[in-house]
Amino acid sequence: MTDSLPRRIDVHSHFLPPDYRTALLNNGHEKVDGMPAIPAWSPEAHLDMMSTCNVSKSILSISSPGTHIVPGKDELGRDLTRHCNAYAAGLKAKHPDKFGFWASLPLPDVDAALKEIDVAIEEGADGFGLMTNYHGNYLGSSILDPVFDKLNSVGATVFIHPTKPCIDCHPWTNSAETVDALPFGDQYPIPIFEFLFDTARAVINLFLSGTVDRCPNIKFIIPHAGGCLPPLYTRFIQFAHVVPGGRKMAHSEVQKQMATQFYFDVAGLVFDGDEGGRGQLKALIEGYGISHDRFLYGSDFPFTQTRFAKAFADRMKHGLEDLYDDAKREAVYYGNAAKLLESSGMKKSSL
Repeated sequence: MTDSLPRRIDVHSHFLPPDYRTALLNNGHEKVDGMPAIPAWSPEAHLDMMSTCNVSKSILSISSPGTHIVPGKDELGRDLTRHCNAYAAGLKAKHPDKFGFWASLPLPDVDAALKEIDVAIEEGADGFGLMTNYHGNYLGSSILDPVFDKLNSVGATVFIHPTKPCIDCHPWTNSAETVDALPFGDQYPIPIFEFLFDTARAVINLFLSGTVDRCPNIKFIIPHAGGCLPPLYTRFIQFAHVVPGGRKMAHSEVQKQMATQFYFDVAGLVFDGDEGGRGQLKALIEGYGISHDRFLYGSDFPFTQTRFAKAFADRMKHGLEDLYDDAKREAVYYGNAAKLLESSGMKKSSL
């Protein structure tokens, strides 16, 4: 079965340790992000998916809602983060050829996150997996500046994953209260489209806040072929040149940053229909000239079950054959991730 699928490295692949699952169930996340249930996961099931989809290596990360799962409960966030990162480090030590991991951080607890960065690096993390927002504190927010400065100082790779959009009420209520930013309420599962909107919010804020300019040593991985970012690409760059008052950005500089600091994983439904290269990925390639060497494979297992991961892999095989030659397809599936992981060695920061 796997002979027809090229070998691949999976940079968007999740794990759910038993204690993490228990914490989700005990803290109101039994139907996380409006999905029917928390998916089953085990190392054995993950290895089975890898065999089915010809995945050589999976870089594991915690999906939404991350590891700081209750606003204001910092101790729970710290303990859960440490448990998940230690669990992932143990899997990597046991199966070094099969597993790596993007370490979680207990944000918005900044002091704890700064300490966790050093511990995770010592344990062999390949980079860090960050949510698009932490209880309404979006990536690029000034409250997170010390964390990004430290990630920049160690030359980290940052894998971004979407989560529920929400608003931090602290400036008005002086509490940890948040409000869900969901106009449709629970009518639709959040991953259908809110995940893609929140991805765009976070990435645009990283640019407009100056975080990308300030942190040239960070490599960013944007999920789901950029989510809703591509159609907003020109707008957020050019807007301040038309309407005064915002941060002015140079298109050439953003293009350079996209070509050197940013990668896009192709997890999910990035191809339309049953054949050919049509769909979200082609729009990103042809609309904005994103090179093949910026793309990485992702399965989104176990939130995408094995049979669907295989079906998406089959569809991707035909889609990429329509877009790229053999060498470029090999880079998307394997080579780009291999080079990124080889260059992602991090050292403890002096910050």
